[in-house]
Amino acid sequence: MSKKDAKISYSRVMLKISGEALMGDLGYGLHPPTVTRIAQEVKSVHDLGVEICMVIGGGNIFRGLQGSAQGMERTTADYMGMLATVMNALAMQAALEEVGIFTRVISAIPMDQVCEPYIRRRAVRHLEKKRVCIFAAGTGNPYFTTDTAATLRANEMACQVIFKGTKVDGVYDKDPKKHADAKRYKTVTYDEVLQQHLGVMDASAIALARDNDLPIIVFSLDEPGGFKGILSGQGTYTRVHG
Repeated sequence: MSKKDAKISYSRVMLKISGEALMGDLGYGLHPPTVTRIAQEVKSVHDLGVEICMVIGGGNIFRGLQGSAQGMERTTADYMGMLATVMNALAMQAALEEVGIFTRVISAIPMDQVCEPYIRRRAVRHLEKKRVCIFAAGTGNPYFTTDTAATLRANEMACQVIFKGTKVDGVYDKDPKKHADAKRYKTVTYDEVLQQHLGVMDASAIALARDNDLPIIVFSLDEPGGFKGILSGQGTYTRVHG
């Protein structure tokens, strides 16, 4: 490892991104150039020798809460949202393999023709073999978000940190797109996130991270090289910790 990369302090990480991150400027669905760009970001970190887990939301295709708000039964709507995350995971797998990264999509809902079922020991083995593991279908249970799924899988896989890729470069006290005087936190505690409703992740995900002392780094996925830069000790981000 070169001196330039000497600050890399994590050997296994979880990258959580929203489904909306994959739609680029489109209002719905997948934007292939955006998926390719994110795959290149993942490759740049993988090339440093870091083992990578991923969880991708499904909001660009279907969001369970929205479905239930329109009168659909909540459990059915959530299962539809889980299936949307599988579609996104397969798209990311294709983009990663296009750039030479061996990838496995691992689903909490068994669908053997398109991806592997979740078996913890097998997933750990994939990581040890330097394959990127994309965990799909959430936790396999309704009423749990992909944020909670990412935190759960990060703990099960013994990840050292969760990277939460968003549209902004950290956690702010108010929406920076609406308020010019919004202040970005350099660090913030789990309890502050919960008490101030800072919207990093949902409450159950934050509580699960807090109970297992798993730090969360919130950064902008739109900043080229941001993911790799933070691992190298640079970049702008907020660290959520105990």
